[in-house]
Amino acid sequence: MTTSDFDRVRPPDLGGGRRRRDTAGGLRKARGWLNRDSGGAREQAVVPDAEFTSYYGKPIVKPAPWSHEIPAYLFLGGLAAGSGLLAAGAHLTGREVLRRNTRLTMMAAVAGSGLALVSDLGKPSRFLNMMRTVKLTSPMSVGTWIFTAFSGAASLSFAAEADRMLPVDIPGGGLLRAAETPATVGTALVAPALAAYTAVLLGDTATPTWNAAKDDLPFVFVGSASMAAAGMAMVTTPVAQTGPARTLGVVGAVADLVAAHRMESGLGVVGEPLHQGKAGRMLALSRGLTIAGALGTALGGRNRLIAAASGAAMVAASALTRFGVFEAGIHSAKDPRYTVVPQKERLAARRAAGVTDDSITTAG
Repeated sequence: MTTSDFDRVRPPDLGGGRRRRDTAGGLRKARGWLNRDSGGAREQAVVPDAEFTSYYGKPIVKPAPWSHEIPAYLFLGGLAAGSGLLAAGAHLTGREVLRRNTRLTMMAAVAGSGLALVSDLGKPSRFLNMMRTVKLTSPMSVGTWIFTAFSGAASLSFAAEADRMLPVDIPGGGLLRAAETPATVGTALVAPALAAYTAVLLGDTATPTWNAAKDDLPFVFVGSASMAAAGMAMVTTPVAQTGPARTLGVVGAVADLVAAHRMESGLGVVGEPLHQGKAGRMLALSRGLTIAGALGTALGGRNRLIAAASGAAMVAASALTRFGVFEAGIHSAKDPRYTVVPQKERLAARRAAGVTDDSITTAG
């Protein structure tokens, strides 16, 4: 008698294993290990419970091939958007120092964000190729145009500010001053979209944690961007002109905390990467810095040292939020559990709701 590896899981043949043909001519076991109790009323499992694994041990969802440039791009884009909004308010209310500092921050952040994106793409021509078309159903395509529109308006307002700062007039200074207010308003109008579209972009991927958080993540990113811009303004600007920044910082911190709590509490098993490992440590530290920065701003924001320390805490918290969310998403894509378990939960929920006749509940 020959044996194989499958014999170790084969049930014992207590009944002799004799088979007979039924009236239809097919083979079935007359009496044996399957039906030995109660005349066939109870059956034993033929195949043992499957261990949770994936095909050849590979991730089911391919992790996004992004490195640290992308979370830097997310953070700097949010910082630029929030600074553009603050600069517009400062320009319209005559806060010259706040306007100058927020414009400098805005320009440095948008330039850094663009460099991070190009670095991830590999070469500048790939960014230019993304602008050959407009695809409204693609967050990447729409986001590219949002970034470009904001960068153009930000460059004009920054050039007008540079003309004001330089000791000599630059060519075309009159045109710059004429375009300053429209460009400033343009940055303010595009800023919310710039702060939020990166969250939409992450949520549109198949990465489990990002996709599951797609409804709340834009609010987290907008709150985080407001907090970062306000914090940077509090670091660079005297307290006499940072009243709007302090208000924006506290509002942004509260929005960030509420939205993040709502997001994490509604994710179920795919929210685990937000609390574990490197991502969990960064997000926990971000929450602590957000609370400390908001309290310092609200209670001691009129003191220069406290304002600067609170602002620095909020900037760091915003950066940690972006890097933490990014790390959590990458981890969720590498672990097949975060792909399979939610699928089974959705299938069970559909069956419990009485949906049993579609391609999802009948597959397999």
